[in-house]
Amino acid sequence: MKFRPLHDRVLVRRIAAEEKTAGGIIIPDNAKEKPQEGEVLAVGTGTINDKGDLRPLDVKAGDRILFGKWSGTEVKIDGEELLIMKESDVMGIVEAPAAAKKAA
Repeated sequence: MKFRPLHDRVLVRRIAAEEKTAGGIIIPDNAKEKPQEGEVLAVGTGTINDKGDLRPLDVKAGDRILFGKWSGTEVKIDGEELLIMKESDVMGIVEAPAAAKKAA
């Protein structure tokens, strides 16, 4: 796939939610909510500040992020459903615990 978002936009793939609860109850498809966690696939170059300087984005490709329930615009690229959203729609970056970083 060759796609680069413009300015302060990011391209995100939703990360599938668990199909089973901690107690072992299977959640049917029609009762599931869309996941609010995703992986950043591509980012734009950034925004121009008041001085005319380019401010790069805080997120980068490969980051795992949390975003709002109604954030972004759904698009289909190469047959895959993805989201394009502004960086301001991203609520935070999910970082791996220290133990997982050492094992990697």
